Amino acid sequence: MDTNSNQFLGEEHVARLMRKYAIPCIISLLVGALYNIVDQIFIANAAYLGSYGNAANTVVFPLTVIALAIAVMIGDGCCALVSLSLGRRQTKIARKSVANSIIMVIVSSLVLGALYLIFSNQIIGMFGGTVNAETFKHSKEYFFYITLGIPFYMFGQALNPIIRADGSPRFAMASTLAGAVINIILDPVFIFVFKWGMMGAAVATVLGQIATAVLAVWYIVHMKQVRPAKEDFRIEVGICQKTLVLGVTSFLSQISLVAAIAAINNMIRKYGALDPVFGQEQYAQIPMAVVGIVMKFFQIVISIVVGMAAGCIPVVGFNMGAGKNGRVKELFTKLLTAEAAVGLAALLIVELFPQQLIRVFGAANESTCYTDFAIKAFRIYLCMMIPACVNKACFIFLQAMGKAVESTALSMVREIVFGVGFALLLPLFFGLDGVLYSMPLSDILTFAITVFLIVKTYRQLNQEELRPYPAAMTS
Repeated sequence: MDTNSNQFLGEEHVARLMRKYAIPCIISLLVGALYNIVDQIFIANAAYLGSYGNAANTVVFPLTVIALAIAVMIGDGCCALVSLSLGRRQTKIARKSVANSIIMVIVSSLVLGALYLIFSNQIIGMFGGTVNAETFKHSKEYFFYITLGIPFYMFGQALNPIIRADGSPRFAMASTLAGAVINIILDPVFIFVFKWGMMGAAVATVLGQIATAVLAVWYIVHMKQVRPAKEDFRIEVGICQKTLVLGVTSFLSQISLVAAIAAINNMIRKYGALDPVFGQEQYAQIPMAVVGIVMKFFQIVISIVVGMAAGCIPVVGFNMGAGKNGRVKELFTKLLTAEAAVGLAALLIVELFPQQLIRVFGAANESTCYTDFAIKAFRIYLCMMIPACVNKACFIFLQAMGKAVESTALSMVREIVFGVGFALLLPLFFGLDGVLYSMPLSDILTFAITVFLIVKTYRQLNQEELRPYPAAMTS
């Protein structure tokens, strides 16, 4: 293998590298997010499913995020380790990381799928699926078929950043896009033509995930930079530990979202029952369905934000490994500026056009209380989009620099301490509206900490010499 083949990461113009790596990554993550979002759009617009199907989709969504969390921990960790290793010309470590990551994702996906099948009823109940009988029925049906696709989903998602690290961001994008296109085509056929309901939405999703996984397998045997040899597939604890440490921030940012959603869903179920409108049986599922929709829009925005930051991981890692801190600083500045601009655009959309957004998710089939609550939810829950976007960018950039401790701590404070804590605390004082206030309060407080870490990072990048790689991994 040519060890200089990735040298352009340390020489090409930073803005050009950002476009080259970030755009395919953004598209890949957007397409991945569209699996669940497209399902929800078609479910919501099917009169025989409506808000019950919407609520069921919201219940199952965090369970797919758990699978994604494990997959991106392995994939992003491998991506960061491969990039840092190539920057330091340690190609053997890069190959072993890829091989060991493939084994880890296969084993973990099979274990998770088995647990989901065995404890499905209990898991659905934990995430608010028992709000009423109809929602539980739809949740159980959707969850069963989604679970069958978990191994394919996790494999495709884990290999995506690894493919980018190998220098093929466009292939990574195309493989994910292929699966999403299949899902988009089959969803209306299965839901509206065959009338398969929640099963149809899930089967369309799984078939798309299988297509992405098959393309990932094809790429493994055609890798350009770090094609692993047979002997690299022996599990090495040290390599696995390094990979998982570098990927733990990606895991925590996803898994903590699951904890927040679980807290939110249960608070919605509890305090919605005390509401004079949503306490009625026929309206009980509406708050959960609405908050799920708001979260889906947020997921679209965060896919762009995370895509921009994660797409820069190979560039950051290579330049950190090569000691080119000036380029890392320039990239950080451009990334923060771009992320703030995305946050501003998203903020304008949710504040000015909430009614148009909710119509996409089947509001025409619902009561006025559904629409009124949805408009309020969009405007309150997402009012701090600018700091939210900057926070996410900082999490990932620190991860790419090898600063696992700072990145992990910041992510944990945002998602667990603030995200879960305020979701549980604020409803005690503000009832159902307290759930909506939890998101902006969490983001603005996290932003105060993020600003401190941004300043600290710039100071470190201004030093003449960077710390050696092993120290950076445990900073």
